[in-house]
Amino acid sequence: MITKMNAATPLAEQQPIERLPFTESSRLGVIYGLAAYCTWGAFPVFFKALHGAAPLEIVCHRIVWSVLFLIVLVTARRQFGPLARALYNRQALLTLCGSTLLIATNWLVFIYAIQQGEVLQSSLGYFITPLISVLLGCVFLRERLSRWQLLSVLLAMTGVLNLTLHHGRFPWIALVLATSFGLYGLLRKVVRVEAMVGLTVETLLLGPIALGYLVYLASQQQGAFLAGELRLDLLLPLSGVVTAIPLLLFVGAARRLQLATIGFLQYITPSLHFMLAVGLYHEPFTQGHLFSFLCIWAGLGIYSSDALWKNRATRSRQTT
Repeated sequence: MITKMNAATPLAEQQPIERLPFTESSRLGVIYGLAAYCTWGAFPVFFKALHGAAPLEIVCHRIVWSVLFLIVLVTARRQFGPLARALYNRQALLTLCGSTLLIATNWLVFIYAIQQGEVLQSSLGYFITPLISVLLGCVFLRERLSRWQLLSVLLAMTGVLNLTLHHGRFPWIALVLATSFGLYGLLRKVVRVEAMVGLTVETLLLGPIALGYLVYLASQQQGAFLAGELRLDLLLPLSGVVTAIPLLLFVGAARRLQLATIGFLQYITPSLHFMLAVGLYHEPFTQGHLFSFLCIWAGLGIYSSDALWKNRATRSRQTT
């Protein structure tokens, strides 16, 4: 598992959201949201193109090139002040250290899943992420589960249990992806750091380790980068840009749209993963898979409907 945008100006020079008409702001929000989630949905295609490089090496390249790209953005947006405050805030830094480990785990397991032909499990993982987030909110933030939320979680658990019993193996990839991203979202929710600044801190924390590992691979002539294959020499540096851009688009959408709208848009990514797994990569999809996914889709439908109803009720009370 980033700010005010409009179509005419670059990311570093955006106008305040309030100056845009509501309909124009919402339209741009939907465009940015669709672009972000469709980009994330196409990640299996990009990372499958990196075959020949080991998952850990790919993650290290993703980190190193993200650092360089994000530093350019921070410089363009003149955000060194917030970045320095985040680095010198002990509580925020400790929280970001935790989120750093979680997002690195998520990236590594995701790339491993892609290379092992487990795109269907990555789809499953990101489908159940919202329901994992509900459970985490209940456990750590003492949020109470409604009857409908409890039913949605139980349906998701039924789907996961069915996969385990009928396919003889625990869907650990899906659960690690969902849990790591859910915990990552929880930590980023409680730390008061702007999204791009937080991502910059996370990549800076991992940067020296990632760079050191890449230097070691190069010294042992075991790295895929600059080893004679032009495809990898071009695509590995792009992994940093591919990491940062959809996040920028996502936060631009989140600032313009209601959470309920974002909640529905987020299902685009695992849906695209699902279609790629079954339609393009021809991964096995049995009746057992179908039953499990139906349980999870039903849970998501109940969860989303409940969230939409509560959002409308809240807006109705605010306008009366």
